[in-house]
Amino acid sequence: MPIQQTQQTNNPRHVGGPPGSWRRISICLDDFGHHSGVNQAALALARAGRVQALSAMVGAPAWGAGAQALREGGADEAEVGLHLDLTEHPLHPALRLPLPQLVARAYLGQLDAAALRAEIRAQLDAFEHHLGRPPAYVDGHQHVHQLPVVRGLLVDEVVRRYPVGTLWLRATHAGMRRDVKSQVIAALGARGLAALAHRAGLPQNGRLLGVYGFTGGPEQYRERLAHWLQVARDGDLLMCHARLAGPGTAPPFEQAMQAEFAVLSGPQAPTLLAQAHVRLRPMREILSLAGSTPSQAR
Repeated sequence: MPIQQTQQTNNPRHVGGPPGSWRRISICLDDFGHHSGVNQAALALARAGRVQALSAMVGAPAWGAGAQALREGGADEAEVGLHLDLTEHPLHPALRLPLPQLVARAYLGQLDAAALRAEIRAQLDAFEHHLGRPPAYVDGHQHVHQLPVVRGLLVDEVVRRYPVGTLWLRATHAGMRRDVKSQVIAALGARGLAALAHRAGLPQNGRLLGVYGFTGGPEQYRERLAHWLQVARDGDLLMCHARLAGPGTAPPFEQAMQAEFAVLSGPQAPTLLAQAHVRLRPMREILSLAGSTPSQAR
């Protein structure tokens, strides 16, 4: 059943804020290429205008098929970025580390900088090879792009390869002050990455919304989405992991991600946006990259 296109409204009432306080955010779907169910959900949501960005794992099993769909115009309106992956499907398997080990080694200064630099370059090369263009932005699977050593090498490579103002970096500033998981993610490197991005002239989104424990069904996710939209500020990024059923037996967290798709593709999503006075726009447009400054991005 096709997804209805999101309809924006000019109703001046804003639930949870003063009249006229329209805010613009982007919704980004992570893990594009992870499996066929992710790709199918991503393309459907992007075509319907329900997500504005797709983050690609270029070493994942379904990336080749997903890249082909993108080349054929499967999601022309969506920004496509590199989802730097060091924990599941890096191009050099010897670099793969579970997230806790990667975090520990990053903070202990035990990462191989030369190998990491080669991996970052290889993933950017693979992205460009498959799509014939640079990424619109860069972020990280499990937010690894903000870790010590990784962030420095990543920013250096982005600046070396691309003109300033042509792409943005995902910021992980906590969008929910009382949410422990959001605070932990931000504490792992949001400020460090922001400082590097500022010095390099690389714009970033505002805060990161959409963080939760991947539990619950459609009703629970609808309530979470409604709250994130109510607290959103202009320039925030709301990440999602929406997907359809993939091959094999799905672990429990995949069921929560399928619930995300049900809500984001459903008829209530435009109503939630209108009630919160939120418009969905590409982050590139929100940041106005041609003339934005890093301070504006945050």
